[in-house]
Amino acid sequence: MALTFFKRSPKAIIQRARDDYATKMRLKYAPYYLPMEKQCGTEIKLDGRDMIMLSSNDYLGLSFHPKVIEAGQKAMELWGTSPTGARSSNGSRAYHTQLEAKLAEFLGREACHIHAAGYLSCLTSVAAFAQKGDFILADKNIHSCLWDGVRLSMATVERFSHNNPEDLREVASTIESRRAKMLVIEGVYSMEGHIAKMPEIIGIGEEYGCFSVVDDAHGFGVLGRQGRGTVDHFGLNDQVDIICGSMSKSLASTGGFIAASHDVIEYLRTNSKQTIFSAAVPPSQAAVASAALDVMQNEPEHHERLWRNTKRYTDILKNLGLDTWGSETPAVPIVLGSRESVYRFWKALLEKGVFTVMSIAPAVPPGKDLIRTAISALHTDEQIDRIGDAMAYAVKKL
Repeated sequence: MALTFFKRSPKAIIQRARDDYATKMRLKYAPYYLPMEKQCGTEIKLDGRDMIMLSSNDYLGLSFHPKVIEAGQKAMELWGTSPTGARSSNGSRAYHTQLEAKLAEFLGREACHIHAAGYLSCLTSVAAFAQKGDFILADKNIHSCLWDGVRLSMATVERFSHNNPEDLREVASTIESRRAKMLVIEGVYSMEGHIAKMPEIIGIGEEYGCFSVVDDAHGFGVLGRQGRGTVDHFGLNDQVDIICGSMSKSLASTGGFIAASHDVIEYLRTNSKQTIFSAAVPPSQAAVASAALDVMQNEPEHHERLWRNTKRYTDILKNLGLDTWGSETPAVPIVLGSRESVYRFWKALLEKGVFTVMSIAPAVPPGKDLIRTAISALHTDEQIDRIGDAMAYAVKKL
């Protein structure tokens, strides 16, 4: 497919895009890139209508927390809007190292490095440490950022069935023992809501001498003590080499982090192109993440509310007979099985004032086309009741 794309002329590619856009407008099929006019917590305004946001990854609801907002405002007044440079040259600031030290301590790691995007942190966690001649053992369902890291590394990749320790063992046993190996998984798989079978998977990785990378973007803030994540949830901190993730979920900011040993982080800073040449995190977003981290540790009610809301919401979906793909977390898919069904369901929810996101093949396996939803600590009981009514309406409509 990729080769076919690049064989086309630029004019042909542009014309194809125009044709696709015209078709979508004719069919009124435009479920992506919808510009919201306003947001306050879990309430948004779209096309002049008030709606409930049901697909944000603001799990703890801290993006509207007064302490978090105040921290971002003060940081801009003190530092301006941007460091306007890469950390390796003119862009490094005291607030970067302060946040890194704070995250490292929270995660029980020696050191940490923050990037301007979570995608960048997770990509770099793979690309900077694997190389041609190495083997990467990767769960088939890892995020696109990790797959891009695999491709950039030029290592040989061997996939194993999603969250399947037995298949991982079978795949690992076929690789020569002298070859360097990396194990790449997620702590929480955001599309499915599955928690990794980490004790078994990491144990097998250790047995075969793997350097382990865990993308915990959707586990951080959700699982573990005070939201320390999936690795902490299973008590495996001494057995995982790299924890990477995003600050745009529970930390209510933007950017990403890599937490590991001093040696690993120092190697990253001097050998990773993506780290050396990318712009630094702006002051407001570092301050927001830092303040959110404080709130996570000092106000446990947000975490408690998140899980209370999650249980209530998933009970509603189960009572309606909807397939949630066995989700165990606040990231809850509704699997409908075809693009047409997903679009009709999504549109029905929109009619009832509930905003969700469609995920269709090839973003998901064929037959697993789904609606992506996510619960937040900010959702009120009244909103969850309205969501339940909208789901019942969409089921009937389908």
